[in-house]
Amino acid sequence: MEYTPRYAQPFTLNQAIQLDIPVITEEIARLQNSLQHLRETQELLGQYITENPDDQDPEIDKAFEENETVIGSQEERIGILRMALAEKGVILASHYTASPSNSVPAERDAVQRSTDPVTGDQMNGVIAESDDDDGIHL
Repeated sequence: MEYTPRYAQPFTLNQAIQLDIPVITEEIARLQNSLQHLRETQELLGQYITENPDDQDPEIDKAFEENETVIGSQEERIGILRMALAEKGVILASHYTASPSNSVPAERDAVQRSTDPVTGDQMNGVIAESDDDDGIHL
């Protein structure tokens, strides 16, 4: 399966397909949580920008624009992970779906499957690292 992302991503679709299902679903959940916080921050920044048109802070404007890019990238990453799940034949359901942004259409389906704790041998030969800031690195 071939996919060309719009944003730079830390893994390809083919690499994501090699991951075990629990690893993929945990990364989707982590990204959805990150998106929730980013959207809350965007709302606050947007309110500040709107309420203070004469007092524009270039740092706030820059943060707002950078967050938009990060949101698009993370939504795309979730889409890649969902495509990997679909390729694995995982049944999709809407209760895992993150709220869509205005700029990127969100997929309406996600994983409907319980996940067990991930062990080191569940990576199927794919070397991956995970930290709180960047997610999965392949």
